[in-house]
Amino acid sequence: MCPLGIPDAYACTSSLVLKQREHLEIGILKKSQLVEISTTRRSPRIRLQVPVFLRADDVSGAEFIELTKTLNISSTGACITSVHILRPEQIVHLTIPAPATASSSLVPSETPPITARVLRQESAGHMRLFGLEFLSPIE
Repeated sequence: MCPLGIPDAYACTSSLVLKQREHLEIGILKKSQLVEISTTRRSPRIRLQVPVFLRADDVSGAEFIELTKTLNISSTGACITSVHILRPEQIVHLTIPAPATASSSLVPSETPPITARVLRQESAGHMRLFGLEFLSPIE
């Protein structure tokens, strides 16, 4: 029996490792991108600017489409910029623009929309930063 009172040694080892990592945040430099790992996140974030079309309704109810970008992204969410005001828990749609190609059947003309929920927002001058959670994780 391990010191935590767990009869299985593997479970004890796993518990100790998890306990040691409880407050751990690691920054790893990988291919010029900062990968952030935190125990409060379900998946690591990568600081990566990807152009996206944001489609949503603003606070007045008017639908808009804005070309914006991600600041960081993971398989379960992203942080994006926008000049519009979005509401907490609001559902938005992101589409990654496809590159212009010479009629290649290998590259799709557009990507399917990614549906996300607004979790948080922060102001940065005239821009707003929004933390989004993807409703279906990206694989």
